[in-house]
Formats: sequence, C-alpha cells, structure tokens
Amino acid sequence: MSQGVRTRPEGSGQPLSEAYDTALLDLDGVVYAGGNAIVHAVESLAAARTGGMHLAYVTNNALRTPDTVAGHLTELGIPAGAEDVITSAQAVARLISEQLPPGARVLVVGGEGLRSALRERGLRPVESADDDPAAVAQGYGGPDLAWGRFAEACYAVARGVPWFASNTDLTIPSGRGIAPGNGAAVEVVRIATGAEPQVAGKPLPPMHRETILRTGAVRPLVVGDRLDTDIEGAFNGGVDSLLVLTGVTDGAQLLAAPPRHRPTYVDADLRGLLTGQPEVAQDGAGFRCAGWTATATDGRLELTGDGAALDGLRALCAAAWTAAGEGSCELDGGKALARLAL
Repeated sequence: MSQGVRTRPEGSGQPLSEAYDTALLDLDGVVYAGGNAIVHAVESLAAARTGGMHLAYVTNNALRTPDTVAGHLTELGIPAGAEDVITSAQAVARLISEQLPPGARVLVVGGEGLRSALRERGLRPVESADDDPAAVAQGYGGPDLAWGRFAEACYAVARGVPWFASNTDLTIPSGRGIAPGNGAAVEVVRIATGAEPQVAGKPLPPMHRETILRTGAVRPLVVGDRLDTDIEGAFNGGVDSLLVLTGVTDGAQLLAAPPRHRPTYVDADLRGLLTGQPEVAQDGAGFRCAGWTATATDGRLELTGDGAALDGLRALCAAAWTAAGEGSCELDGGKALARLAL
C-alpha cells in the first residue's frame, strides 16, 4: 500500500468550522434538493458563518447563473451573493477562453448559466451549428431542454469543432428523486459523434482551480454528497473533505470507496461542520470508534458494540478501507450496515 492512501476517517479535536477557513459546499444534495433546503442546512450554515467560516457554494450544475443561485439561497434563509457561487459553467468558460480568441463564437447546449459565463469571459454564445462556432459548450439545460439542441451540437462536433462539457455527472438529485444529469446528455453527443469533450467540472482540476481563484481559500474543506465528484475533486486538489449523507451516497458505496473516493470526514448532514470528529483507532485486529468496533474477517465486515450509528459507520470504513488497501472493499457489509439502519 503506497504512502498517503487513506485507511480511516480522521478525527478532529475542534469544530471543522474552526479548523478550516472556507467551506466549499456542493449544493444539490448538500444544501438543498429540488429547491428546498435540506434539514439542518440553514441553521448549520448560519452558525458556521457567524463563527467566521467563509462559505462558498460550488456546483457542477451549469443551468443557473450565480446571481440566480445566490438569490435562491437567500430566499431559503442562507444569505449569499453572486461572488459566493462558483459553477462548472464558469470553469468551462475559462477553459474555452484560454483556447480561443476574445469574441469567438461558441455554440451553447445548455441554459442561461452557461451563456452568462461565456459572456463573462468575452465569448459570444450562438445557437446553431450554421453560425460558424469555434467551439461547442454543453452544460445541464434542465428537464425541458429541446432534443434539437443535441442535434446542433452533433452537427458541429462532427465537423471537427472542439467540444467542451461543463461536467459529466450522470445523475442529479431532485425533489422527486434522482434525475438524468448533464453526463447523460453528453453521452447522447458522444454516441452520435464518437468524439470526446474536454470536461471542466468536478472532479477535474479546472473546477478546483476556478474555485480557489474565486474564493482565495487557504485551508479549504470540500463538503459534498457524491464520492465521484465532490470527494474525488478534493482528492485531486489535495484538500480535505467532508461527506454528508443527505444526497446520493449510501453506506455500502462508502465502504466500497477506492482511495480517491474516501472522504477525510463523514457526517449525517451539515451539522458536522459545527462539531469535532471522533477518533477512529485501531483496536487489536479491528477498529474502534466510540462504542463500536469493526473487523474484517471471513469474507465479511463485522460490527460489535453499540452507540451512535455514524460512529459505527466510521469504524466500518476503517475496517473496509484497510482491508481494501489501494482497491475497493468487496467484503460483505450488509449485515453490519443493517444493524446501523444505514
């Protein structure tokens, strides 16, 4: 096992809001879902902000402008300005602007958030492959994006026009469940053309660079609900992360996480910003967190003791990640997770 591979969640003797200067918060599945604030989000963020933590909202959703997102957050009781919001539309617009001259035409497949970000970087959004675009930019356009928009992208990409995507999340949380994300739409163009886009959003470096440039964070903490975007993005950026279980990740996925998907900390929701994190310690052949001890034996994960479910999950993470090393844990943890109701 190489140096630096995380084998257990870390502890913290002080609240995370004091240990880090800036929270880089994902939105969908962390702060809100389907437009409504997630339980405990409003009061937790207010307390972190009052304590001096800078809050920045970092989303792969390229549909809305930062102004619109900030307005929505403010309506939910989370005061925010446009400067507090960083989107994958901004990251992809910067990526495109570094490869094209000012004023270049860019065919947009997406919403106003993407158009606004392109204009901010001095680029000219256009609507048709016949407008002689120098690039194609694709971002989440919402559930009502017309099928013809994908055709325009395909016509241009098939001619050799460079193709950029804000992100490739296959799904997006909504108030009614899990819906197709921009990654699903990107697959439409990929299948039709055989081309591959340049991608800017989490977990890739352009998004992390955009976030640091806009926030000036020195000791950032990435807070997210997705292993393959938020947590991997933190891993790629070399910064710490907090996984909250209010979105798409469940206990089984967390136990099976390979190194790049293993968060620094795990908590139920954004209240985790306001507390320290319990230590997970080796205990003989197992790992102990508060009243729980987890072991990996005979092809399965076992859990003994009692206490808070999250402490049991943290202990299980240590047993699973240690057993897996640089891979993904394939041990059966179903019975142990059932005991925790996770």
